[in-house]
Amino acid sequence: MNANVYQHFRADEHPFIDSVSDWIEQVQIQYAPYLTDFLDPRQAYIVETLIRQTSDLEFRFYGGYEQAERVRCLIYPDYYTPTTEEFDIVLFEINYPKKFTTLTHGKILGTLVNAGVKREFFGDILSDGETWQVFVAQEVSRYIEMQVTKIGRVNARLEEKNYTEMILPKDSWSDELVIVSSMRLDTIIASVFSISRQRAKQLIDSEKVKLNWRVITKPDFPLDLLDILSIRGYGRIQIQRIEGTTKKEKIRLALGVLRK
Repeated sequence: MNANVYQHFRADEHPFIDSVSDWIEQVQIQYAPYLTDFLDPRQAYIVETLIRQTSDLEFRFYGGYEQAERVRCLIYPDYYTPTTEEFDIVLFEINYPKKFTTLTHGKILGTLVNAGVKREFFGDILSDGETWQVFVAQEVSRYIEMQVTKIGRVNARLEEKNYTEMILPKDSWSDELVIVSSMRLDTIIASVFSISRQRAKQLIDSEKVKLNWRVITKPDFPLDLLDILSIRGYGRIQIQRIEGTTKKEKIRLALGVLRK
């Protein structure tokens, strides 16, 4: 990969950039489509940026429904016309004794990953407050269906559903505009949730903050476009747009915020 491309991204993203470069090269050489695993929004942004900058290929994102957070990407030559079915996504509903227990996003994700399948094979996990559904890559769907018999201590099984049976998620993101002094992790958490920088640092130090689904313990870590933060007990933040600076050199941010 050209070193000029690396300079626009974080050092820890360089291995992923190399993978995207390989995908692009494979499509260019074989002149046939390539389907990725599920990508988080930051990864999808990197994929789109690299395809636009380094090739004449086309691409489409899809995660089982149009507003999906986690999506697969189909990269293809300009002659090709993709269909939704080619994204190989299966929708499962989790059957469990609803009268006697409750499930959580964390319990479900932990069960899926502990079944021996990497996170990249799972898309969004949806809930309407009682019913839970999950999108899974078709290539591991039968294996996961057989493996999942409990979630925590609760008996459960996965039942495949048609997309027309997808529930409407209860969670509702709000669009918010904030002005911050920097893109530091602790600064943005403090600004959005109206807490002190010291409290934000405590949350980070106690491993209650995840950046793009990975625990992060650096309060001064600089955030970037389409990063997603998850703050235990507070909610989630997505950096949607960076809208310039004020006269006092502060940064205007357009965010998606999901409050607990």
